[in-house]
Amino acid sequence: MTKSLITINKCRIENERSIIIPELNWEMKAGEVWLVIGPNGGGKADFVNALSGNLKMLPNMDGKYENLFQNSTDIVSLERAARLIQEERENDESEYVEGGVDIGRTGRVFITEGIIGTIKKGEPLPPEAKQLDCDPAVKLCGIEKILDRGLKYMSTGEIRRTLLARALISKKQFLILSDPFAGLDVQSRTILLDFFNNIAENAGKDENLPYIMLGMERWHEIPDAITNVIEFRDKKIHFCGSRADYEKIIKQRTEENAANAQEQKEAFADELGDTLKDTEVLQNAEDSVDSKEEAEALIEMNNVNVGWGDHQVLVDLNWRLNKNEHWLVRGPNGSGKTTFLELITGDNKQVYCNDIHIFGIKRGSGETIWDIKKHLGIVSYRLHVEYRMVGSTSLKDVIVSGFRDSIGLYEAATDVETAAAKKWLKLGGFDGRENETFGNLSYGEQRAILILRSAVKCPKILILDEPCHGLDEQYREKILQLMELIANGGTTTLLHVTHDPSEVLPCEKHILELHPNETPMYQIIEKNN
Repeated sequence: MTKSLITINKCRIENERSIIIPELNWEMKAGEVWLVIGPNGGGKADFVNALSGNLKMLPNMDGKYENLFQNSTDIVSLERAARLIQEERENDESEYVEGGVDIGRTGRVFITEGIIGTIKKGEPLPPEAKQLDCDPAVKLCGIEKILDRGLKYMSTGEIRRTLLARALISKKQFLILSDPFAGLDVQSRTILLDFFNNIAENAGKDENLPYIMLGMERWHEIPDAITNVIEFRDKKIHFCGSRADYEKIIKQRTEENAANAQEQKEAFADELGDTLKDTEVLQNAEDSVDSKEEAEALIEMNNVNVGWGDHQVLVDLNWRLNKNEHWLVRGPNGSGKTTFLELITGDNKQVYCNDIHIFGIKRGSGETIWDIKKHLGIVSYRLHVEYRMVGSTSLKDVIVSGFRDSIGLYEAATDVETAAAKKWLKLGGFDGRENETFGNLSYGEQRAILILRSAVKCPKILILDEPCHGLDEQYREKILQLMELIANGGTTTLLHVTHDPSEVLPCEKHILELHPNETPMYQIIEKNN
């Protein structure tokens, strides 16, 4: 008889306030490798958080919950990475540190804490920390060169690989990888796929290897080792069975969606047009950029250099963004894509020691950050983390804050703003949910809300740093359509970072490709069709 590893019979999932999923029945046996999947907000994240102990899994009447890994489970996810950076922001002591820079915990310290517990600031590093350079998990995750970099200075992909290394080194028995390929470059995805297949196939045979589970928002890059699938929708199990049976369902859904795709796309385009028309009064209401500046490049960078310590991120970069030239920015993890975007948004202070013009104005010549940001729409990892820190904000107020360029809302929304926010929420599939709070949404739903927020004022430049992170198939298709329609409107120019070739839009004819540690460190590619 096959050994049962986790048994859930007539159980519920709840948090401190309410029951989230009222009843569950599920079993994981030795030799099975499970995929957990489902749309944003459908219950997938609640399920994996309950398995890890972050939410309560409790038996109902005559129920039973047995989990061999109850005190030895770790999750590597976009949610966990965002929470980690949020912690670093909250503990930042730069204003008390000589030189004004507190790098916070390094990757080395963070991973070591997974082995021996908290390391106090200023304490000498223990032997375990000094041995990490040679650890097989560190080498597997490819983070040897960034061990001594502060977590807050790592790219999204680098943080995720650091979380994975910590989980492996801490010897947890059960490892849940939630949407692990999002934001990873091709090489990192290949390494992670091989890792997953190898670990999954040998779990239970080698006591040093953890059992493993995969969580995904959509059916994409599924490792061969997956044997079973559990799908959540509407806070309950929608499918539970073999991979082969689920693949039949996916094929049927794909055929049905393809048949209706054009009709749905046209309907969405009409709805967006109506929404833009109805909210026109709030779009770029104040515009200080005069006609002379409008005729110049939207952004111009001349011999730009950015780095810290001995680490150079951008070297001698010359680049220009003209109106209606939509750009794709790509390159491996840690190549400087986010740094490049933060020079534009003003979130990297080295913009002031470089020759960078935005809307014809040289940065550092007396303009305020708000003079710049009121013409930008932004979706980024940094913005997502900042909004998580004001997570009690209602969805309505998050959308209204897009008109005001604020994080959160500090004055009551007007009736006009409230009406506009409701229209945008309806467009994004959040009709009737305007009073829900941002912090109570799943990671993917949060991302979708922030994309809507970025688009409401029809900005001159829409900056999208991996906008589809954590989105399920339905939201992803809708967001990509939204981006394409906005680009084709002629008012907004896109600047788009993604590692996923399927997310590249037809309108993105210009490519800035970054090549770290090479000379030159970038290449500009023009597509002819």
